[in-house]
Amino acid sequence: MLKRLQRQPWTCPQCIRQQRHVGKRRLVTSSNAKGSAAAAAVADDYQPASRAAPSIALDDRTLRQIFDSPHVWKEFSSKTKYHNSGKSAGLFQNRYLTHSDGFQDFAAVTLTKCKRIVAAVLSYQTNDELKRVARALDRLSDLLCRVIDLSDFVRSVHPDRKVQAAASQAYASMFEYMNVLNTTTGLNDQLKKAAAIPEVYNSWSEEERTVAAILIKDFSKSAIDLAETDRQAFVEISNEVAQVGNDFVENMAAEKSILHFESSRLKGMDPLFVRQMTKWGSVSLPTVGMPATVALRTVEDADTRREIYMANRTSSRTNLQRLEQLLKCRAELASLSGYDSFAHMTLTDKMAKSPESVTSFLDALAVENAPRAKDELRQLLEVKKSDGRAGSFPAEMNAWDRDYYTAKLMSTLRSKARMPDFLAAYFSLGTVMQGLSRLFHRLYGIQLVPRETLPGESWNPDVRRLDVVDDHEGHIAVIYCDLFERQGKSPNPAHFTLRCSRRISEEEIHEAAELSSQSGSLFATAQEAANDGLATNFNSRDGNALYQLPTIALICDFSLPPASHSNRPTLLSFREVTTLFHEMGHALHSICGRTALQNVSGTRCATDFAELPSVLMENFASAPEVLALYARHWETDAPLDPSRIQERVEVDRRMQGAEIESQVLLGMLDQEYHSRSPLTWSDGGDGRESTGVYQSVWNKYSLVPEPAGTSWQGFFGHLFGYGATYYSYLFDRAIAGKIWRDVFQRVPGGAIDPAAGQLFREEVLRHGGGRDGWRCVAGALGDRSGRLAEGEKGAMEEVGRWGVHS
Repeated sequence: MLKRLQRQPWTCPQCIRQQRHVGKRRLVTSSNAKGSAAAAAVADDYQPASRAAPSIALDDRTLRQIFDSPHVWKEFSSKTKYHNSGKSAGLFQNRYLTHSDGFQDFAAVTLTKCKRIVAAVLSYQTNDELKRVARALDRLSDLLCRVIDLSDFVRSVHPDRKVQAAASQAYASMFEYMNVLNTTTGLNDQLKKAAAIPEVYNSWSEEERTVAAILIKDFSKSAIDLAETDRQAFVEISNEVAQVGNDFVENMAAEKSILHFESSRLKGMDPLFVRQMTKWGSVSLPTVGMPATVALRTVEDADTRREIYMANRTSSRTNLQRLEQLLKCRAELASLSGYDSFAHMTLTDKMAKSPESVTSFLDALAVENAPRAKDELRQLLEVKKSDGRAGSFPAEMNAWDRDYYTAKLMSTLRSKARMPDFLAAYFSLGTVMQGLSRLFHRLYGIQLVPRETLPGESWNPDVRRLDVVDDHEGHIAVIYCDLFERQGKSPNPAHFTLRCSRRISEEEIHEAAELSSQSGSLFATAQEAANDGLATNFNSRDGNALYQLPTIALICDFSLPPASHSNRPTLLSFREVTTLFHEMGHALHSICGRTALQNVSGTRCATDFAELPSVLMENFASAPEVLALYARHWETDAPLDPSRIQERVEVDRRMQGAEIESQVLLGMLDQEYHSRSPLTWSDGGDGRESTGVYQSVWNKYSLVPEPAGTSWQGFFGHLFGYGATYYSYLFDRAIAGKIWRDVFQRVPGGAIDPAAGQLFREEVLRHGGGRDGWRCVAGALGDRSGRLAEGEKGAMEEVGRWGVHS
């Protein structure tokens, strides 16, 4: 059975604006002056050595230039002879995709291959044949993902509507076939049969065993083992969940959408902003979105803030009904599948394993974070006491006071920290990309090498291609960087894996040789045909076996310089720099997770493990020794004083305790909603059941009580996309912080220590999802007690005690 899964590690602060994430589909499928001097010395002396390419110093300079100068990029990308021939190389060099009709050809050829594999797997009888089941099903999954992942991406980003339509048609046809496979119980039977035979199971590699376990669990969670009537009920409830969940997310709204005030009551807000909302002497303030957020941070009158707060956090009754219907359906789905709750069903293949373990983690984190949160609240109360408009209860912090006094405190801190916009001058996009490549080379022995794009290879002339080159292994991945803003483009930063790492078997090479030898073939060689024309290379770590290389798309929306400053490169704020480091962390996982099976390649790992590399990467953005690699003024080439960034980071983390408290609260709410409780809720409820749970959880975990009458859960859209896994980002932040301190800050200059990088690559990145996450963490931290490697509730609680400190 095949099921499409979203790459849900989850939506984190850097990714939260994303509409889309990488698709994960499985077969079941499923500083100081001294620092400035160091910066100058390191940057000037930086001459990366590589056994892979003698021109690497030139590549390092070119990398900066192609992102900072459109003229240089245009000249660089026109070097290939293809530009003179006018011949299209196909999107991503996929030979089928030289024109829009090629999508249907691509899907048809792939479908034929898939059907051949299904027939073969169903015919297996001997043990020798059954030993091939895990790899065969992994290849089947890979073939489907080749079309689905690429088509899904193209239909979202390509400007040509004809190409969009063709990609959508290919996408739909493969899903139609997946629905056929959903009823093919023989695939599940053959996989279980193979796994139950000791001779077969013992012959499998660790990756094969992991993939087999993933597929068996996904088959089980998809009701493949149920009787026909129960399976039909499962399908119907699943469809209801999808429909109601989408409706819930798309219709999030307040019960009262507009509040009307006299302008005098909004004193403190920007007068120009207030004037834009004023008509006939009355201000009409939307209760959801930026106007309400700004009002809660700036309006001086506490009673007005209270009125806005209550409206802002009271969901429409209709959407609360949708939420309760969604939660009840999920609970019924889990019960039908033999699980105690939806959380139990969802967490079986996560690091947490159970909702009890998640609760242990969140409780431990709440205890660890409490002193910091209490100290922050004390600071806010001091600000309130000094405010002449605090009213008659200056010693109490109300829910509608928190944002207002936080904004006042942070404004004071930022003013003291002298934080004008000058920082961006040290972060041209080209220097940041250059810095990332230098960092990767120091830590992991890999670098980003500019490569000209061929005609038809990319969806926009602004897209830069980078080849990832390893000092020892050579070419190991391809990244397409679409980083500049343009009309109609989504503003959300994102990382997409368009093709995963996977070993190409000898059988596939023979099959490809036949294809390439046919008259009129699109492919010149068997190696090309084996991966549709996309990049391949031989893996020296796997007996020089042929591998398809990870192909990645990185999407951002960085502003272009104004026309009046055409010689100026794109300059990034420090927040944008951190975002780019985060997304490159995802890419790094895909690049280094070069597994033999695609189901466990790169980011295709447990949801509560997938954000670890990207969150960890954020720490590097502000490390003085890393800043020394790249942070230089775009005009003068003067290095940035790292202390200015440290000031910025300290201010940004000043209220981190309150942010963690809030995330713990939401994680607990997510677990409560996905327990068995919804089974006891009445049908067609008015939101009282979910509101009671929300109020109870909030007042248990928050230092500032929530006023009665609010029902914010109706705005908690992540309950649909990340049901029972909302804790994951906090969990990965805690692990990333521990690894940062114990591995990359263990010695001075540890952030660029090759030994630290090698350890993290070998213990974490290299395995993708092919090794248990707990073993990866234990290996990186050198834990010899065995407690972490065993995982379970005790390990989850231990991670909570580490806290979140970055």
